[in-house]
Amino acid sequence: MSKLTFDQFTKKIFIKVPKEKLYWCWGTSEGIASWFLSEAIYTAGGKQRKPDEKIQAGDDYIWRWHNWDGQETGKVLEANGTDYLEISFANSKVSVSLEDHDNAVLVILKQHEIPTDDDSKLNIHHGCSNGWTFWLANLKAYLEHGILLNETEFDLRNIPLSGFEFVNM
Repeated sequence: MSKLTFDQFTKKIFIKVPKEKLYWCWGTSEGIASWFLSEAIYTAGGKQRKPDEKIQAGDDYIWRWHNWDGQETGKVLEANGTDYLEISFANSKVSVSLEDHDNAVLVILKQHEIPTDDDSKLNIHHGCSNGWTFWLANLKAYLEHGILLNETEFDLRNIPLSGFEFVNM
């Protein structure tokens, strides 16, 4: 990407853990619920995957967060089991690539094919871009320091605009 546009964005962060641990954090329901979600359910052919089982292309998913009553449903589009996965997400696609660099792994998250109507610019591009920035920092804090930064103690669901104002939603 040579210029900023509303139909995509990229977020990157170095995290000092083995690539296998990072892939577990993204590519299993147990892993992704450890730092990001309150619950992740992956199914293949109507059968639910085990919590530590790696996701595969074609899987369907249901994601639920702390402090949000809704859920996201979608499909795993690609998952190579080691360093790349892509899902459908929020009327767009999200890919996660993992690259070894010295004593760290570079996590590259790309959200792309975002619609460019005004609602999508606000809620998907702006909202998800801010959200992923926090969640990638949360992943680093969790893996490198053993702490979670997301809010699980206070119920933010009844606060107007909480998803846009709280940095640790």
